[in-house]
Amino acid sequence: MSERIFIAVAWPYADGPLHLGHIAGAYLPADIFARYHRLRGDEVLMVSGSDQHGTPITIKAEQEGKKPGEIAAQYHQQFLDSWQRLGISFDLFTTTSTANHAEVSQDMFLTLLNKGYIYKATVSQPYCPHCLRFLPDRYIEGTCPYCGSPGARGDQCDDCGKPMNPAELLDPHCRLCAATPQFKDSEHFFLKLTAFRDRLLAWVKQQSHWRQNALNFTMRYLEEGLRDRAITRDIDWGIPVPVDGFDSKRIYVWFEAVIGYLSAAKEWAKSSGDEERWRSFWQDKDVKGYYFIGKDNIAFHTIIWPAMLMGYGGLALPYDVPANEFLTIEGKKLSTSRNWAVWLPDYLSRYEPDPLRYLLSINMPETGDTDFSWREFFRRNNDELVATYGNLAHRVLTFVYRRFNGCVPQPGEFDSHSQALIAQAEDTLESMDRLLYRCHFREAIRSAMFLAQETNRYLDKKSPWKAIEQDRQASATALYVAISVLSCLKTALYPFLPFSSQKLHQLLGFDGNVEDDGWQLHFPPPGQNLPSPTPLFSKLDEELVEEETGRLGQVRY
Repeated sequence: MSERIFIAVAWPYADGPLHLGHIAGAYLPADIFARYHRLRGDEVLMVSGSDQHGTPITIKAEQEGKKPGEIAAQYHQQFLDSWQRLGISFDLFTTTSTANHAEVSQDMFLTLLNKGYIYKATVSQPYCPHCLRFLPDRYIEGTCPYCGSPGARGDQCDDCGKPMNPAELLDPHCRLCAATPQFKDSEHFFLKLTAFRDRLLAWVKQQSHWRQNALNFTMRYLEEGLRDRAITRDIDWGIPVPVDGFDSKRIYVWFEAVIGYLSAAKEWAKSSGDEERWRSFWQDKDVKGYYFIGKDNIAFHTIIWPAMLMGYGGLALPYDVPANEFLTIEGKKLSTSRNWAVWLPDYLSRYEPDPLRYLLSINMPETGDTDFSWREFFRRNNDELVATYGNLAHRVLTFVYRRFNGCVPQPGEFDSHSQALIAQAEDTLESMDRLLYRCHFREAIRSAMFLAQETNRYLDKKSPWKAIEQDRQASATALYVAISVLSCLKTALYPFLPFSSQKLHQLLGFDGNVEDDGWQLHFPPPGQNLPSPTPLFSKLDEELVEEETGRLGQVRY
């Protein structure tokens, strides 16, 4: 029975290029999950967009002497290009600058206000005496009062993940000029998070299927107690506050950005020609909503956004929040300020997408931080994609094309070894189905690669290239079994490696797309015509390791 799956993916700030930490943390796992469910025949909606109202955009604009809208538009277009080239298959990737998003955000604001979950209060806000303005949260930095990290921002500490207010920071300073801020009174609206603690706690206790990092962090945060949070700010960039007397203030980005999941669904529905279609992903009791984020965003998706949804009423709460841990680069913490990152547009300018997707999938930081190194990229590509999987496909298809007139051979009766390999292929699909359904991506792709290794062992034993001289039928049978396993692998690996899987689909003589065959082993019919085979992957030169490692910290894309 098919399911309806809503996939919400973290909204990247449109203030700079995407890097591999972004991809491993949220975008690749979300795409794997979406492609898998589409293969199963489920109804999928995957949405995200550029977060164009965050203070990182205004900081970037000031640094470059541009308007925030120019910066946001520039990187939004770059994001769209990156998604297309990497194969991230959003149903809609929009922006927070649309009229639709403003309308949905203001509706959420007013509904919560009218229900008493938003209130006004005068608060002391950081004001820079040198810049002569109030400082939004990301314009102020200091020491985290919880973990002691010296690089905490006024909205959150990235090291311990705790959201906070600027006044809580120790030794605060203006990010732009380093001056010590003064605190002045300013009237703002607050979300009454304290009203939702008990409901949130009862709800979270039921989420036994969540990953431990999300569950433990959320429970700890709730048990320590919630604090109401300001949801407006003194700035002129963002969504206007829909209340008289607040013309100089805007809705806080952390409040309106999560509303983007809802506004994007509504925008998608309008573009589909059925404005009410969004309801099937938000108001159906059986829908499952998955929120793919990095671990630094857990609190916003397991506490704040669910509280907003509870207050609004009638909308589905998240079913799962499969938050990934961090990706380090060459053993060091990724740092965009020091250019210690691998920038996605830079990577895509020189290499194919599937080798990167493969490395990040088989080394995905699901339960702990993992590392990216160019040495590992080189090794995984040459030893596993090229030598194990790619060589399996190429030597089988090349031999069949040459010795069986370019057609899938007619097999004879399967012996026990052949039957066992076909059974293993079917079992692999079944086990991967269970793993992918529970968002265990790393274990799933390893199962597929193990099947490729077993098929190579099978061919080494059967040696059809030698057997053909004495027993053509035995050779044909072994090759047919191998081709059938390849058909299994192009399906099993499609969520991870969509480009090479589609290529293999065509090399096996199939028309259309991989998704057309569904999540099953589709046996190629004997006699099916095969095109002239070409390699699935390209071998890389070892010189790239030193060359690419040397680029780290030197050049920002």
